[in-house]
Amino acid sequence: MHDIRLIRDDPQAFDAALARRGVEPVAENLIALDAKRRAVTTRMQEAQSRRNEASKAIGQAMAQGDRDRAETLKAEVAELKQTLPALEDEDRALAAELNDALARLPNLPAEDVPEGADESANVELSQWGERREFAFEPKEHADLGPALGMDFETGASIAGARFTFLRGQMARLHRALGQFMLDRQTAENGYTECAPPLMVREESLFGTGQLPKFAEDNFQTTDGRWLIPTAEVSLTNAVRERILDDDALPIRMTALTPCFRSEAGAAGKDTRGFIRQHQFEKVELVGIVRPEDSDAEHERMTRCAEDVLEALGLPYRKMLLCTGDMGATARKTYDLEVWLPGQGAWREISSCSNCGDFQARRMNARYRPEGSKKTEFVHTLNGSGLAVGRTLVAVLENYQQEDGSVEVPEVLRPWMGGAKRLEP
Repeated sequence: MHDIRLIRDDPQAFDAALARRGVEPVAENLIALDAKRRAVTTRMQEAQSRRNEASKAIGQAMAQGDRDRAETLKAEVAELKQTLPALEDEDRALAAELNDALARLPNLPAEDVPEGADESANVELSQWGERREFAFEPKEHADLGPALGMDFETGASIAGARFTFLRGQMARLHRALGQFMLDRQTAENGYTECAPPLMVREESLFGTGQLPKFAEDNFQTTDGRWLIPTAEVSLTNAVRERILDDDALPIRMTALTPCFRSEAGAAGKDTRGFIRQHQFEKVELVGIVRPEDSDAEHERMTRCAEDVLEALGLPYRKMLLCTGDMGATARKTYDLEVWLPGQGAWREISSCSNCGDFQARRMNARYRPEGSKKTEFVHTLNGSGLAVGRTLVAVLENYQQEDGSVEVPEVLRPWMGGAKRLEP
């Protein structure tokens, strides 16, 4: 969400920043709409003030025996009572129109974010790990998985496309990955474990930016609640409508939850395999920090996600996303892409974003700096630490053996009851 006052102060800079994200100039229209709303607000406030003054003057005129003046004032008050509701309705309508227009705009990109229309303009910052050399042709997980307990057919028969039924050792490996990630983020990286709601109210999705623009990407229940597309929604909204003490920051939260996405914007993509599902699990990382700390927190959060990949021995690369590939709420995003030898491609496994005060304004989440009477909006950050299903895919493809078995990474074995291998 953007502050209309900042847009009024420098409309050219606002339009220039949006242009980097491919958005046409909007400042002039927003300022005109805001001016119209403020004019109506002024008229409404003047009418309310005059009604109050006239009402008091009626009593004074009656006390002085001036009935003519009292009657004139009564007529004026009656007229104001007739016109005020219309002004109040117009004021509410214009405020809603302005807020809706602002709510549909993406965040402004940070200055160091590269400009580009799509992922082809993303910038590779680093790579970690050696890609394994296979003495055989490595398989994709969709071909390797079924013999190990990854049942696509049963999942589809129960729930339709983009659902998978995991059995036995495969289900255990999936659970082990989630527990390993969660334990690592809490015990070693300082995040507080949370168990948040999986269904949220509309204002929660609005607060983190999924609504109103991306409603079709989410599932809604019959009573108006929404299934979370990521635990970012529940965790970030934990500070909604709150004024935090300065010494409460930073707040670092994590949760391992199911996530639900309709994938409306991904029709035809990754329909085969376990990469893009309607239901999946993810360890989410959320940070609530002071504005001056958010850039450093972004680097720290991304490092916490990288730490998991390195512990698992999975080769990956770190990408700085361009303006056209970032999510709407982000001002800067790093993607971590893991190497999948079966596909012969890098695939996103974590996305870590600094949202600045964009979400905080939508949620009215603030803090009071030490020694200050005024409040400021916090900065919010979110990232995957990691997506469990995609990590499962990466383990299968990177640790596969020629006989169809899969070696269990050593760091995971305590969560696997000591098992060293998945056998077909």
